[in-house]
Amino acid sequence: MASGNAIRGSRVGAGPMGEAERGEAAPRLRISFWCANKHETQPSFATDAQVPETWDCPRCGLPAGQDADNPPDAPRTEPYKTHLAYVRERRSDADGEAILAEALAKLRGEI
Repeated sequence: MASGNAIRGSRVGAGPMGEAERGEAAPRLRISFWCANKHETQPSFATDAQVPETWDCPRCGLPAGQDADNPPDAPRTEPYKTHLAYVRERRSDADGEAILAEALAKLRGEI
């Protein structure tokens, strides 16, 4: 037998949400985008919104364009560089030898 509590199991705002409560939906426009893997994505935009030239494909992550025959190229990714690789780009071997000699002199107490 029910305990008499009429709102048991419900929450505030759990009623049906119709057009009358939310207002009318803005008119929408669906645009097709294709990536290099031929995946089609159709996001919807408001009719007065500016449509971007590219859109990220939700399936593979590549950029997608509106031309199915000529999708945008995948971005070129640089390989991961270590800190040492960046240092070697900035310094020559002679610079490295000079810095090492100075650090060793400090450790030995010569400076």
